[in-house]
Amino acid sequence: QLARLPGLAGRTGLASGEMVPSYNPVALAAMHGLQARERQRVAAAEGGEAVVTNEPAGPLVLVVDDSLTVRKVTQRLLLREGYRTALAKDGLEALERIAEEKPAMVLSDLEMPRRDGVDLVRILRADPRVADLPVVIITSRIAQKHRDHAVALGVDHYLGKPFVERELLELVARHTGFPAPR
Repeated sequence: QLARLPGLAGRTGLASGEMVPSYNPVALAAMHGLQARERQRVAAAEGGEAVVTNEPAGPLVLVVDDSLTVRKVTQRLLLREGYRTALAKDGLEALERIAEEKPAMVLSDLEMPRRDGVDLVRILRADPRVADLPVVIITSRIAQKHRDHAVALGVDHYLGKPFVERELLELVARHTGFPAPR
């Protein structure tokens, strides 16, 4: 989870046995300075004021999972790559988020309380306003029968848990048109 974190040089152990990260301040400063200069250049080219912000400007990706840990880990991965994220704990909450702002794509678990991933996909595919919304199912249910059922519903991709970060990021980049990870 931390291998691609910019500026992270490694970890070290304290006398108490606690492990703490060690950062490369030069790499951090270079990366953040480059990002700030790029935002200023773009703003100046557009004739506006340079507004420096750490908010991602990429496409919105909706992460739907009943596990808080999975939602947060996936959110951190996407934010690190420049995507905006919205989170939902089940299909019902996902539909509320989609009504607020249509995401570029949805990453959803299969089994959740109130409204599961199957119901969510059925509803999305039946609504002409969001029928083309890319949906990737990320689930621990990796049997072929589950995969076949999801594909028959119109799911774009089906990944098992735990997912491979690079594979997920490539899927998100492909479906959103946002630059692929470095």
